Amino acid sequence: MAFFIGRDREARRAYGFDEIALVPGDVTVNPDEVDTSLLLGDIKLEIPFLASAMDGVVDAQFAMAMGKLGGLGVLNLDGINTRYDKPREVVAQIAGAGPEESTRLVQELYRKPVKEELIAARVREIKKAKVPCAVSTIPQNAAKYGPIAEEAGCDVFVVQSTVTTARHRATKYVPFDIAKFCKKLKMPVVAGNCVTYSVALELMEAGISGLLVGVGPGAACTTRGVLGLGVPQVTATVDCASARDFHFKRSGKYVPIITDGGMSTGGDICKAIACGSDGVMVGSAFARTKEAPGLGYHWGMATPHSNLPRGTRIHVGVTGSLEEILYGPSRLDDGSQNLVGALRTCMGSVGASTIREMQTTEIIIAPSIKTEGKIFQRTQRIGMGK
Repeated sequence: MAFFIGRDREARRAYGFDEIALVPGDVTVNPDEVDTSLLLGDIKLEIPFLASAMDGVVDAQFAMAMGKLGGLGVLNLDGINTRYDKPREVVAQIAGAGPEESTRLVQELYRKPVKEELIAARVREIKKAKVPCAVSTIPQNAAKYGPIAEEAGCDVFVVQSTVTTARHRATKYVPFDIAKFCKKLKMPVVAGNCVTYSVALELMEAGISGLLVGVGPGAACTTRGVLGLGVPQVTATVDCASARDFHFKRSGKYVPIITDGGMSTGGDICKAIACGSDGVMVGSAFARTKEAPGLGYHWGMATPHSNLPRGTRIHVGVTGSLEEILYGPSRLDDGSQNLVGALRTCMGSVGASTIREMQTTEIIIAPSIKTEGKIFQRTQRIGMGK
């Protein structure tokens, strides 16, 4: 439904996670018997969780740990891991910098060119652990890095930018052709980021095997402040899911969508799935793990931009191991741990045995869902009142 925001100018109302709630089902299911798997091309993940391709979150060691626990860590090919032989030492410098100098230091450290031999080395390092390997790069580098990663044994290639479309116009350089790229590579290509029905549909028609949904919702991202761009994740996910379903009816090819960013608790993740997502890409929750290289800090992929950074370094602390964040036992009361357990329990409560069934959950607009009856938690700053 559109509203007039001024003379002859309409604007559509959009919704975020804090404005909706999920309605319990008429039938409930044993949480231990639900199927949470996600299929990306031929790669099947036991849990629908991807770790964001940010240098403070994923390196080769973290990707191996994530893979062994059933998820997928995505390695940033444009970052520290492919510029330096000992990336953890460089990441530690960024984590140890003061707030005033952190962005300048990030920009300086990312000036060193990418070493193409390190791309293959990182992929092989991850594959030695016998887990799926996923890497990410910006469109400008995809044609160059894709074949290198594929030859080294990579399983999933992600082409990611702040805003991705199937049709990019430029006169000063040759635009990246996503359709041609998908045909050339043998491994599945995931593209992002996108927030609209029309762009999602065009990207799927171009041959992608997965779509990242979200512009600016990440905790470390400042795109919405710097550029004014973005669509709240509930509306963005619903719209892109609608494009996926239409594409499936028309072509017979199911392209999973992955909500990327803006989810800080298990409840947010459950809402993303209910809105139509097949999986989630999360940064902050995994930046808090002992296995993450950022020592409790992380920063967005656009933070190093030399002229217009659209991200910042944030402190999230280290609260537990990766296994605790994913599977518990939860030692915190704020919903930031045992994320898989939260998803399984929610699926059982709404009567969903599979992710596809979860996507049909009844949703209500409920802006008071996080505050109703929680006055003591708010005043004491505990639980949902933090």
